[in-house]
Amino acid sequence: MTEIITGLNLSTVELLTVLAAFALVVARWLPAVARPRVTVAAGAVFLASAIALCATGIRWQLLPVLAGAVVVAPFAFFSLVRGGRARWWLALPGSVACVGLIAAGPVATWAFPVPAFPELTGDFAVGTRVLQWTDPERPETFTAVPDDRRTVVAQLWYPALSSPDAPRAQYLGRTEDEARTVSSALAAGVGLPGFLLDGAVCARTHAVPDAPVAAAGGRFPVVLFSPGSSGVRSQNTAWAEELASHGYVVAALDHPYDSAAVVLADGRTITTATVSSGDRDTDDKLGDEWTAIRAADLSFVLTRLEGLERGDPLAGRLDTGRVAATGHSMGGAAALQAARLDHRIDAVIDLDGYPRGPLSPALDQPTLALTQAVTPDTDPRYLPQLTEVLTRGTATNYRLTIPGAAHLTFMDGPLYLPPVPSIVGSLGREESPHVVAASTLVFLDSVLRNGSSDLASALSAYGELSVFRPGNGR
Repeated sequence: MTEIITGLNLSTVELLTVLAAFALVVARWLPAVARPRVTVAAGAVFLASAIALCATGIRWQLLPVLAGAVVVAPFAFFSLVRGGRARWWLALPGSVACVGLIAAGPVATWAFPVPAFPELTGDFAVGTRVLQWTDPERPETFTAVPDDRRTVVAQLWYPALSSPDAPRAQYLGRTEDEARTVSSALAAGVGLPGFLLDGAVCARTHAVPDAPVAAAGGRFPVVLFSPGSSGVRSQNTAWAEELASHGYVVAALDHPYDSAAVVLADGRTITTATVSSGDRDTDDKLGDEWTAIRAADLSFVLTRLEGLERGDPLAGRLDTGRVAATGHSMGGAAALQAARLDHRIDAVIDLDGYPRGPLSPALDQPTLALTQAVTPDTDPRYLPQLTEVLTRGTATNYRLTIPGAAHLTFMDGPLYLPPVPSIVGSLGREESPHVVAASTLVFLDSVLRNGSSDLASALSAYGELSVFRPGNGR
């Protein structure tokens, strides 16, 4: 795939194909003097562009463009040979139909673009690597194999030495095949054909695989991340890269049998086994169990990061005395649970996650809950449950409601899904990742790095803030 022109969501070759196809339609309506030159030029450009597309790869969004041009081309060139053209009232319906087909291409690329990751604002370049660990102490509860042990895959984003000419990391996987497997599983999980997310497979991120760790910056605080239900480790790549550019190491997890698709080091692919039963009480119980497994995964990964051996690029560079547990949706619930049970965790960020599992013991760590606007009409249980968690805490906690946000605003969804407010919110493709990353950075810098002394004022810049102080609630 050639370079995509920012804003148009089309490569140069694709743009030429679209313009040439439109020109073939318009040529029929030009005066006789201009018509031959425009028709021949448009046909030549279209043919050359179509051949180039075949060589570089044709995205599904361009198929209606090709179809429209193929339909109109015979009529355009036939009129030159015969020296005339059909009556306007006969040609008009066909021209309108072809314009509709051709226009469908740019509309489709706008709705399902190749994600363009926001420019990083921190001082560091970003590297990434994928690690896999098996916990010998925990059996795999999703299988009946007696000796099967829990395996977790973690992707790290970390401050790195700048490598301007190094290839950038594939989005959604280590290889294109892995990315396609993951994107197809994500699409199937919401009932969409896999090809609709092909744009995500074409994307490259800012991170460089296995880049050397930055020499400056000392030891870096650790941010653990758990994705949403059926989510994958890379679903918050824009957020993770931005944090890493500011000097954090982000460790995002795949939870096998929960994440949509997990490709293991031996090539096996594990798909989700966490399927809703349809019964609310049963699903609540299952959700509590799955959250507990995720929380244990977070603690296990922290233990493995603490034990990185001499010779590992990150050995001695992780500040595991400053750790935040974070997550989106069910992953946010897992972060809350992990913090209750693991006092190595110093802060929690819940990205629009409904708290699950026991509410005791109370949270000792400062917590930030980022949410969309929620009312009793949209979800009667969410706010009371979240408020109870934040009120019972022994540290000062915060709930920040992001205006214009939807549930998928808190992940990479706005970068490659249709900009429908009910799906990805109304903040837009550039503002969505900015608000989520900037507000979480304000919180992390304050609680892990002694940053802003007036955290409440700093957070208020990004939305409607509620502060829960120990002993007196709000």
